[in-house]
Amino acid sequence: MAKSQQTHAKRARELALKERRERKQAKKAEAAAQRAAGGAPATDEDRGAPETEEHAEQEADVWIQ
Repeated sequence: MAKSQQTHAKRARELALKERRERKQAKKAEAAAQRAAGGAPATDEDRGAPETEEHAEQEADVWIQ
């Protein structure tokens, strides 16, 4: 049974890492598009950063299971 829990924890870590990488890549692409359009890239303050709360809830759900 411990092996299964370890597997689930590893999968959760891998998924979280993949999501972080995808968000970072999207953020870089958005900044590049802004630069190409001649504007300044948007900051987290401009967006309000609501995704951090959602991400925290998702992380909590993963660890609860």
